[in-house]
Amino acid sequence: MRKSVKSRAEEQFAATQKKDKQALKDMEKARQERAEKVERLRALRLAKEATDKEATDKEAADKSAAEEAAAAAKKAAAKKAAAKKAAAKKAAAKKAAAKKAAAQS
Repeated sequence: MRKSVKSRAEEQFAATQKKDKQALKDMEKARQERAEKVERLRALRLAKEATDKEATDKEAADKSAAEEAAAAAKKAAAKKAAAKKAAAKKAAAKKAAAKKAAAQS
């Protein structure tokens, strides 16, 4: 028997509704996948930034330590040179005193 116009219209409406629901599900799934991708990329970026910051901080600390070591070495060398100069000056004064004493005798 032939379907009535009303029955066919209801079937078409139901089919359209089903397609709309499926389209909404597909769009929601795509949105969720994009959100997960963005979240994953954000986590990777933050992890990379943290690693880069640690590397930069370590490099700065190493550079600072090297500069401090160089400054300490320079200070020690200057102190050693000053002590050597003072010893040479003392030896020269002692030698001059010995010459003077020899000249007076």
